[in-house]
Amino acid sequence: MSAGKTLGLMIAGIAVPAVLVTSWMSSAKAALVESQNAARDVPIATASDDEYCTPALKQILRRVAGSCGLLKEGGGRGCKPADAKSVASLTGDDFNALFNPLSHRVKIIQFDADSADLDGGAQSLIEQAWGDQRGASFFFVVARASADGNADKNQALSQRRAESVLDHLEARFKDPELKNEVGLLWLGEEYAQLKADYCSWSRSRGEECSEKEINRSAFISWIDCAI
Repeated sequence: MSAGKTLGLMIAGIAVPAVLVTSWMSSAKAALVESQNAARDVPIATASDDEYCTPALKQILRRVAGSCGLLKEGGGRGCKPADAKSVASLTGDDFNALFNPLSHRVKIIQFDADSADLDGGAQSLIEQAWGDQRGASFFFVVARASADGNADKNQALSQRRAESVLDHLEARFKDPELKNEVGLLWLGEEYAQLKADYCSWSRSRGEECSEKEINRSAFISWIDCAI
């Protein structure tokens, strides 16, 4: 074989792998760019703690979770209005406004006048709310009463309403740790009455409601603030 032909074969032997490597690198680069673009289309979860968990809301949650809240063996079963007022200098409207960013998640459990009994719709909505945990560790229950009748009677009534939510959860799920995840706050008639606007939120009764009816209620939701 001539020297020229041998040299030609050597050059070809070197050139072919080089072309193949260049082609493979080009394909790999294209695939990488494509995968990066696809990744941009994937929604990335963000911590909800920086959205609705304001300092004022966290202050209330700490109080409910601490001195009068997350229920522990031998502990209390929640907070009453005087305790709620001592949490922060808030009007009733300001207190309710703290929870407006949670309107898509909160459930309102409605009761008959002078009653803490749960009807079928209330039981179903409580179970639905409990199932919507999404990794949260704190289930908040805020019970109220309308302004009809005696204030002391209404405070006791709102306490029974809060406890009826907890009692149903305990009976339905039979979880010994459940009390350590539920915080109760009962507000009676004297603090943080709801306006009729809250009738548009998710509630246990579908019929039209007035301001009195929406305050015969317990306001429930998982809250995943870091407290």
